[in-house]
Amino acid sequence: LTASALDRWISQSQQTGSFSAKDNRTPEENELLSLRKEVQRLRMENDILKQAALIMGRK
Repeated sequence: LTASALDRWISQSQQTGSFSAKDNRTPEENELLSLRKEVQRLRMENDILKQAALIMGRK
């Protein structure tokens, strides 16, 4: 444990009253996380549609 990490935790606790990373994220970090989740979901949907198109093309 470094002194800087401890100082950061104390500062975050004083600002938000929580040690949870979720409570201490900036709005930009929250938006980035939600966009990454959406991209992952869309990629999975795209893969499913590609597989369905291959199956339908065989029939």
